[in-house]
Amino acid sequence: MNNSSKTESRQAPEPVGLYPHARRVGNLLFLSGVGPRKRGSKEIPGVTLDADGNVVGHGIETQCRSVFENVRLILEDAGSGWDKLVDVTVFLTDMKRDFAAYNRIYAEYFKDNQPCRTTVQVTALPTPIAIELKCIATL
Repeated sequence: MNNSSKTESRQAPEPVGLYPHARRVGNLLFLSGVGPRKRGSKEIPGVTLDADGNVVGHGIETQCRSVFENVRLILEDAGSGWDKLVDVTVFLTDMKRDFAAYNRIYAEYFKDNQPCRTTVQVTALPTPIAIELKCIATL
């Protein structure tokens, strides 16, 4: 018997590859990497691109808030919620530049629920974003 099922959010941005927004296994919900894009658009809140697709404007605060909102939408569409997050892995493309602002905003969103957290710097993400979250929640 397979107790695993995929979840697709109708509100969060479409995945950039062949993967679900989340997968349920037992009473756990595993989210795929979530970035700040908006559904139905290539727009990335907090990112300004030039005509060649190079980043010319960078707002980590806006990206953080957008990522957290996208995580919330996926959780709720899957029957979970923000307060049920148990583990968060955060990928930043520039720890030195962005960690302080990200950490401050993270503290606003997670003051009542404090899941385990790991923050790592990566060289790049699949789209020109500066932050992505990988989360596990209960159902």
